[in-house]
Amino acid sequence: MQAKIDPVVTAMRSDLPGVVVRYPVQTRLDAWVLPEGTVPESIPHDFAAQRLKLLLEVHASRLTRPCQIARNLAIRWLESSPRVGIDPDVCVLDPPPPEVEDLGSLCLWKPGHLPPTLCFEVVSRNHPHKDYAELQDRYALVRTHELVVFDPFLAGPRALGGPVLLQLWRRDKTGMLERVHAGDRPVASEVLGAWLVPTTTTLEIANDREGIQRWLTWEELALAEQAATEHERAEKERERAEKEHERAEKERERAVRLELERRIADIEAKVR
Repeated sequence: MQAKIDPVVTAMRSDLPGVVVRYPVQTRLDAWVLPEGTVPESIPHDFAAQRLKLLLEVHASRLTRPCQIARNLAIRWLESSPRVGIDPDVCVLDPPPPEVEDLGSLCLWKPGHLPPTLCFEVVSRNHPHKDYAELQDRYALVRTHELVVFDPFLAGPRALGGPVLLQLWRRDKTGMLERVHAGDRPVASEVLGAWLVPTTTTLEIANDREGIQRWLTWEELALAEQAATEHERAEKERERAEKEHERAEKERERAVRLELERRIADIEAKVR
């Protein structure tokens, strides 16, 4: 059984600037049931999604407000059909539910269970159709502010407008979900206040469009701090060696001067 709902999805084709398609979303209760158990993921898919989670965890820890990053968290929006939902590869809960440490799934009809502000989907080589055909419909119902679809394998079917390396969908002031970016260039995220920079294998996050000031994971930060410490130690060692060389050079010059003065004194003594 399908029931009409209020949210409207706006889709913009990147090859036809200014052309906008809007259509009401129909709930598909039979097709949108969350699978039981863990859905298998390939190693490259898991790596890309896990890296996003690690980068966002550093970001969340630096905020002055509670924020939780979740991986494969089930999001359900119909209390009458609790099995219907979606489980984004990575999502940002800002703010998270009160019982977030014991959270099994996000149920949007419960108090304090608010829609994720940002969701990420990494397109799977084994199931690319769902990430191009119906993904935005479900996220329109979830009412997330931004949806990022990353296709590092360029597996999206041409029949559905693919493949597209990076897509960004954003909810506008009217509540409609609009695709504001589709291509292989970086795009700015309003939620993160940062740039999403696609590579051939991962989606990086940076403070600048060029991706020079990239965000780092905790492990990368520790390695960078260790490298900075080693660099500082090497600099101090170099400065110490330079000072030692300078001191030795002055000692040599002093010895030469003293020897010269001694010889001059000998010559003067002989002359006298």
